[in-house]
Amino acid sequence: MIKKFIPLLVILGLVVLIVTIFLSVASQKQMIVIKEGNTKKVPFEMVVNKYQDSDCGMVIDNMDYISQVISPSGKTWFFHDHGGFVKWLEDKEFIDSSIIWVMSRDTKKWIDGRSAFYSLTDKTPMGYGFGAYEKKAPTHVDFDTMRLRMLRGETLNNPHIRKQLLGH
Repeated sequence: MIKKFIPLLVILGLVVLIVTIFLSVASQKQMIVIKEGNTKKVPFEMVVNKYQDSDCGMVIDNMDYISQVISPSGKTWFFHDHGGFVKWLEDKEFIDSSIIWVMSRDTKKWIDGRSAFYSLTDKTPMGYGFGAYEKKAPTHVDFDTMRLRMLRGETLNNPHIRKQLLGH
């Protein structure tokens, strides 16, 4: 009778061991969701897999489309797709007084998000399509246009917009 339960006990023991290891690693990771005290209102240097997107909650594992929003009090939030900060910021009382930093695709440095130019067709983490650029190209739009398109749902996630912009 005991021989029948040995495989079951071994499997149960392995499951408990795996769950314990997983919970231990997860509690040690300690993702950064928000930082306080940024009185100089400068962008923080970010590291892959250490920050969590404030809009969707995903781990930021790519630095190509990252952005940061800083409130007047110095609190800083992090995003891995520029469309995400637009959605997130919309109902905040500091929408107009916040500082927005975006990582530029062309110069690979932090630039003012309100003065950046945005592509409509980049392959971004959440599929919105808005890549930030320091130098304007003929197909780029300004911040206000990008914001309006995001709020209207005119992103690459919309099949009609995708077909209009990409032809498929």
